[in-house]
Amino acid sequence: MIIKEWMTKDVVTVDPETSMMRAAKLMKEKGIRRLPVVDEKGKLLGMLSDRDVKEASPSKATTLDVHELYYLLSEIKVKNIMTPNPITIRESDTVVKCAAIMHDKKISGLPVLNDKDELVGIMTQNEVYSVLLSITGVYHGGIQIGLQLSDVRGSLKEVLDCIRGHKARISSILTSYDKVEKGYRQVFIRIMDMDKSALNELQKELTEKYNLTFWVRDNLN
Repeated sequence: MIIKEWMTKDVVTVDPETSMMRAAKLMKEKGIRRLPVVDEKGKLLGMLSDRDVKEASPSKATTLDVHELYYLLSEIKVKNIMTPNPITIRESDTVVKCAAIMHDKKISGLPVLNDKDELVGIMTQNEVYSVLLSITGVYHGGIQIGLQLSDVRGSLKEVLDCIRGHKARISSILTSYDKVEKGYRQVFIRIMDMDKSALNELQKELTEKYNLTFWVRDNLN
């Protein structure tokens, strides 16, 4: 999954001289939580988040009157409160790399640059969630099967041959080496829905032959 295929391309931006009040209004109007800050040539200078705006806003306990407050807010510029030189990602990078950076750095969005260092998009948690939902096939419903398998060549093929032997249609396969003993892996297989009796036979054989950790019917409708 390449970022270019999943990023939001129509990015709303502001220049560094934009007032904080205008930037806050823009985020509210567009329903977004962050704004890339660019110069007149479109070069990325920083990122402004709704948290930056909140932290820079006067306390509710302020003694300023309304006119003084509006004057103060209009004088605070984006360049004064943005995060300069933000972490970025390339449009040719993978979504998994993007998710790892966001997780490790505890940030919820990354500006996307092309090979000319031009801002071409943005990746947020929403886009990452979209990819996760797509590769798991959850919107297609069916059954998700969890197994703990020995991490040796051929162990997964044996399971897949068993599933195909019951004429089940596989919609996704994922593996993980987390939360298992060394030498094992977790495998998550999603199959399309089938006749109840066929599903029962498949579940019975998988239970008898392998370490079946769960069998769950997903239905979001």
